[in-house]
Amino acid sequence: MYYFLAIGILLLISLMAYKGLKREQLSDSALKRRAVMNGQEQLFFSRLKQTFPQFTLLTRVSFDALLTTKYSRTRHKYQSMVADFVVLDHNYQVFAIVGFSDLNHARRIQADHYQDRLLELAGYRVFRYDYVPELADLQMQFGNDTPAAVPASSFQALPLQTRGLKLDTVTNFKV
Repeated sequence: MYYFLAIGILLLISLMAYKGLKREQLSDSALKRRAVMNGQEQLFFSRLKQTFPQFTLLTRVSFDALLTTKYSRTRHKYQSMVADFVVLDHNYQVFAIVGFSDLNHARRIQADHYQDRLLELAGYRVFRYDYVPELADLQMQFGNDTPAAVPASSFQALPLQTRGLKLDTVTNFKV
């Protein structure tokens, strides 16, 4: 009688192990391309490009690229967040961060407010839109704030200093 019970338990364990191995052998699903922006975001992006022709416009920028902190517990709060649009000036400094919450993001109002507050605490200018504004409205809102375009010939090499290397200009290195 005990032999049948032991054989039954061994068969049950074998069956469970076989199912576990079979589950691990399942392959991943096929990877497919995905659109970076939906239609509303594409329209908003093109209007921002027309509003800031002399600036660089970035999309989907990680908060890790925009913020830094000494403590990992603070970094963990914003690690998975992404800014919709970041406007860089001619010196590649952040001029403004523009958030866009269309109908797909309507349920995330509280999360959007939290993200905007984090960026504002770091000193960024944050603008959030719930709809795609007209080009004239964007130009009117940012018109007085945008500095005039600076021609590329007016850039000068700035003195830099990094880890034991003294850099007088971008091309001359001194140890």
